[in-house]
Amino acid sequence: MNQERSYGSITVSPHAIATVAARAARQSYGVVGMASRNRFDGLSARRPSHGVEVTIEANQILIDLYLVVEYGTRISSVATSVANTVQYQVERFIGLPVAAVNVHVQDLRVSGQE
Repeated sequence: MNQERSYGSITVSPHAIATVAARAARQSYGVVGMASRNRFDGLSARRPSHGVEVTIEANQILIDLYLVVEYGTRISSVATSVANTVQYQVERFIGLPVAAVNVHVQDLRVSGQE
């Protein structure tokens, strides 16, 4: 994502946006962890942006989150809350508007169980 200013340009990588989004999602109520989009993504679970995919199209930021949610919580409430939190945090840190945050609940887990 590039922004031109009178004093130069600012470039923010999709990886930086994904890291901010992952951190905001992990700290949200009802989220137990981040999930892989598919089996092959599971190999890179150590990266800080695991479970987040950022797409930039026509200067719009689109974020897909892949989550593991606490069993017993209302999934729709958790998903809405996470989407709002991630959008707010990314816009606050990056300074650019987020067009969409899509939440994909990949699994449910009882806290404290591995």
